[in-house]
Amino acid sequence: MTHRTQIAVVGAGHAGVEAALASARLGLDTVLFTISLDAVSNMPCNPSIGGTAKGHLVYEIDALGGEMGRAADKVTLQSRTLNLGKGAAVHSKRIQADRRRYQELMKHTVETTPHLHPLQAEITALHTEAVPGTDRRRVTAVETSIGEVWECDCAIICTGTYLDSRIFVGNHTYAAGPDGFIPASQLSASLSEAGLGLRRFKTGTPQRILRSSIDFSELEEQPGEEHIVPYSVLTDEKKLNEIDQISCHIVYTNAETHRIIKENIKRSAMYSGMIHGVGPRYCPSIEDKIVRFADKERHQLFLEPLGENTEEMYLQGFSTSLPPDVQDAMLRTLPGMKNAVISRYAYAIEYDCVDPLELYPTLEHKKVDGLFGAGQFNGTSGYEEAASQGLIAGINAAMKVLGREQVILRRSDGYIGTLIDDLVTKGTNEPYRMMTARSEYRLLLRQDNADERLTPIGRRVGLIDDARWAAFETRRAAIEAEKERLERTIPEAASLRAFLSAHEMPEKAGFTLADLLRRPQLDYEVLAQIDTDRPDLPYSVIITAEYDIKYEGYLKRQLAEVRRQERLETVTMPEDIDYKSIRGLRIEAAQKLSAIRPVTLGQASRISGVSPADISVLLIRLGLK
Repeated sequence: MTHRTQIAVVGAGHAGVEAALASARLGLDTVLFTISLDAVSNMPCNPSIGGTAKGHLVYEIDALGGEMGRAADKVTLQSRTLNLGKGAAVHSKRIQADRRRYQELMKHTVETTPHLHPLQAEITALHTEAVPGTDRRRVTAVETSIGEVWECDCAIICTGTYLDSRIFVGNHTYAAGPDGFIPASQLSASLSEAGLGLRRFKTGTPQRILRSSIDFSELEEQPGEEHIVPYSVLTDEKKLNEIDQISCHIVYTNAETHRIIKENIKRSAMYSGMIHGVGPRYCPSIEDKIVRFADKERHQLFLEPLGENTEEMYLQGFSTSLPPDVQDAMLRTLPGMKNAVISRYAYAIEYDCVDPLELYPTLEHKKVDGLFGAGQFNGTSGYEEAASQGLIAGINAAMKVLGREQVILRRSDGYIGTLIDDLVTKGTNEPYRMMTARSEYRLLLRQDNADERLTPIGRRVGLIDDARWAAFETRRAAIEAEKERLERTIPEAASLRAFLSAHEMPEKAGFTLADLLRRPQLDYEVLAQIDTDRPDLPYSVIITAEYDIKYEGYLKRQLAEVRRQERLETVTMPEDIDYKSIRGLRIEAAQKLSAIRPVTLGQASRISGVSPADISVLLIRLGLK
């Protein structure tokens, strides 16, 4: 049987759901295929959303009109802002999410979105045809395991860790996806036939432990933060701060834990030679930590709840592929875990993914027209990285069908732009994880100003409705009004003298509140002592107003750097340019440029092996120098 749709999204994890919601909300008939409707937006690894740089991504998803942030706010069990001991540029929100509630909420959102058809079916083949006069192919349809063919204009592959996936526990291995779901075992061959270069990556997850078997008196409690700033501007901030937050707990490995792991290291699938995929550098298994950091006497772990209505707990940092008996033994060496009962054993999982250098910055494949990729299929790790790419892939697939200009976010626009540019320009040899250190514009790309940077883009695309836009304008107006008030308000003279003396600052008449706020040792909360008539504002408005004023000088310098780079970013490279024929271009540069085919001169300048001298040659070739 043959059916017809405009956009086919393969996979309903965090990437697939954002892609499908974006294209459907833009009016495109969309079918979201998933191996199991019970796995929509599943969290097969950690029950959290956000984290260092990942929190930035969630704010940016919301600012563009995506769903992850709004859903995360509704299922928050605990909220913490990481890196508060450092500058505002790296402050990152992370929440503990009720895993099942999040899944149910996102599934219902998918089911009730107009133009979106969720369908439980395994996609086993991609149909393509040759594009006349080129060496490219074009997507025509996807085919299910029961022989149904869905003709489509565009397909978005969001297979996560399901693509020809295998589970490893000790010396046992079997074909399966996360949480025991069936794998997508046939699609890889079809993608290879279409010209995609696939490779093998690996990730893993720790045990789940029953709460009743843990002695929490031996653990260090980690409560939530006092002020919860929501991910979404549509969330009622006051109501969110009324929730009873659930504590997490900290525990450390010890010498006995390390001894057991070392004695059994050969029984790990990681070290027995069974696993061939490349694992994530920044989220290694516990046995990998013991080997790589042999001098460390202990490793910090976090015990986190999976939800309000489950007894299962998640031990972050204890991922392993060791066999069950070793998992039991090493777990019982931890404080509070003497009688711990495992409900789910840890495992490693290996899966297929594409080389992201084969993608344009729009996330469309260079060899197959109409084929887009997002998430772990593109070589990334993490829910947030996946959702970010899914949103952009969904937008651009819709724009392609509608004949409208596609969206390419610059590195200076946001972490999403940095993430995608890194993937398609530099590639990755391991599961890519977003970090604040990857951005050269960190101070501009704070998580608290994501809406200011990206909501106008979401509005232009068509994903920001009137209610969301009105909320954005209200928040923006409140921030500007508070900044203006701080700039013009001069504290009463006697109060100011006493305040300056108490903080060991030289006396000076005429200080405004903004002048004081720019002092490194002072903040908005401390100024309450001499700012007695301040308005009652949401905490989210306060921190943005404070950071804009405090870092004003640095922000101006970073904006100047962005403007210097804009010239290269606006120069489009001809699609048919023959780099190997350009005189003066080094051989390595010509080879790299020919392989990656950068869209702009700015992207070309960031390719490894392309020097400033090569860029000068390209400027001359394009008649710009």
